[in-house]
Amino acid sequence: MELEFFDVPRPFLAAAGDLLAADPVLGTVVATVSERLARELDEGIGLEAAHPRWWVVARDGSEVVGCGMRTAPFQPHPAFLLPMPDEAALLLARAVHERGEELRGVNGALPASRVCADELARLTGGRVEVAQHTRLHEATSIEHPPLRPGSLRLARPEEVELCLTWFEAFGRDADEQAGREPGSMHELTDDVESMGRRIAGGRIWLWVDEDDRPVHLTGANDPAFGVARIGPVYTPPEHRGLGYASAAVAQVSQRLLDAGARVCLFTDQANPVSNKVYERIGYEPVVDMANLTVV
Repeated sequence: MELEFFDVPRPFLAAAGDLLAADPVLGTVVATVSERLARELDEGIGLEAAHPRWWVVARDGSEVVGCGMRTAPFQPHPAFLLPMPDEAALLLARAVHERGEELRGVNGALPASRVCADELARLTGGRVEVAQHTRLHEATSIEHPPLRPGSLRLARPEEVELCLTWFEAFGRDADEQAGREPGSMHELTDDVESMGRRIAGGRIWLWVDEDDRPVHLTGANDPAFGVARIGPVYTPPEHRGLGYASAAVAQVSQRLLDAGARVCLFTDQANPVSNKVYERIGYEPVVDMANLTVV
């Protein structure tokens, strides 16, 4: 078993492309993030990262049998791993440790993320804690809820500050709904420039009332290997309970399906509200994952 690290995403995507294409829903996080960063680097954006950033493939002979990345701009800058043999997950933990890199978070597929985190804990004298249990879902058809007042439209450039505010509130409110300390989930790290790119790329939708006032936000990633991932999904407290999230996610998902993409999203297993919403409109569980911290 051998590991190969990459400092930039394009050669990684070339090496891992067949693996990602074989199960593009499972690989959605690695694929969408890597393709987005590759495009931005091509445009001269984000050339210097202020945090650790790498990609890795695991090879058994000439066959790529696993992959992962460390690109997260939020603390503790966790790695994200897709399925790989236990031997590869152990090698990854040891390789990172041997080069003096502190890695205190491992997210993604089980058991690979747990094997890697446990080895990091052994090497550093720490212990592993589960920060969040997540579940990946896919919808192949949409059950549309009853129509709600208002309509869905794309966010406009002049709404960038509103979208930023709601992105920031999303993490805090999701913690509260899941029974965690507010702020314990990572905060989304967009700024005006990156949010502007999301809006310009048609990746942020707003549900607006009859007076065109936004009451809900649904985001999505550009498709990678034919799969688009929904998120974040946020309704301000004063507009909750009115069905806006169900209506917006259903319509955004339908538009992506109609455009030829597969659609998926992650839920927090500790948040029964969002899980029920997505199940009602047609999302079915694919695989459970976890966000782990080494303390």
